[in-house]
Amino acid sequence: MQTLQLDITASASTPIYRQITEQIRRRVAGGQLRAGAALPSVRAVALQLAINPMTVSKAYSQLEAEGLLERRRGVGMVVAASVASASQRTRLQALQPHLERAAQAARQLDIAPQKALEAFERCLLALQPVEDLDGDC
Repeated sequence: MQTLQLDITASASTPIYRQITEQIRRRVAGGQLRAGAALPSVRAVALQLAINPMTVSKAYSQLEAEGLLERRRGVGMVVAASVASASQRTRLQALQPHLERAAQAARQLDIAPQKALEAFERCLLALQPVEDLDGDC
């Protein structure tokens, strides 16, 4: 079973269960969670994030209803066998609305495009695991 690193913001306007579902969808689409991969139990995720287990259960149930996850006896929730990672184009299309919101915020803050791109690149590199870096940091 994989550990599931989720970044939850309790103060965000997006409900926590939706933050969970969106992050799992993106990890499946990006190939980080492959077909057959077991997810941590509801209890384990709830403890890790210090949230109500019903919130995690709601997220898992929604993903199960969508066909992204399936329940396996004795194992728990796994990524559905029929799920394949999305193409690069599909992943970029999923990223587009987030980029548009960031671009709009940069424009409203009167940040030059080059400065916004530099800030975005720094964010990307800061989130990258150390072993993926080419020794530049």
